[in-house]
Amino acid sequence: MDTQLKEKTFKQMLYFALVSLSMAFAGLTSAYVISRKRDDWVSFDMPNLFYFSTLFIILSSITFYFAKKAMQKENRQQTSVLLLLTLIFGIVFIYFQYQGYVALTNMGLFFTGPKSNIASSLFDVVAVAHIVHVIAGLIVLLVLLFKNYRGKYSAINMLGIKLGEIFWHFLGALWVLLFLFFLYVI
Repeated sequence: MDTQLKEKTFKQMLYFALVSLSMAFAGLTSAYVISRKRDDWVSFDMPNLFYFSTLFIILSSITFYFAKKAMQKENRQQTSVLLLLTLIFGIVFIYFQYQGYVALTNMGLFFTGPKSNIASSLFDVVAVAHIVHVIAGLIVLLVLLFKNYRGKYSAINMLGIKLGEIFWHFLGALWVLLFLFFLYVI
């Protein structure tokens, strides 16, 4: 299979997966909107920790963008440093997400149990579903770092980096949209 056909095929498969993920999150946010009409609905303010997590997912997209640019210039070392920064920012994103979850439970908003409510449960489902995909993205980053270290990528052979970047930017954009959704809908 020639390089252009391979890239086109893999990108189409990735886009199909991203559309499927978008539909899943659209369903979850729709459930949130519909559930707001329930008598037992409890509104709450998102903890400020989610602002920090949002900042770090945005920073991670920026570093991934520059990692790809560095590879286009055949700068493997700079690519590795930027991919590593992306990985670190992704981990920090998850850390702040977790701390936000802890803050919610400290506010008396639980995922399950006798003290749980539908608002916090749905919020947690959406956030955890996103975190699961971010963890998948972190695994992708580790693979990219390993392959870059082994010299598998070059300016003309960087499909993995391109696909990883698309997936990572999708995750970042998805979280920003979810964050804004919860900021204005909660």
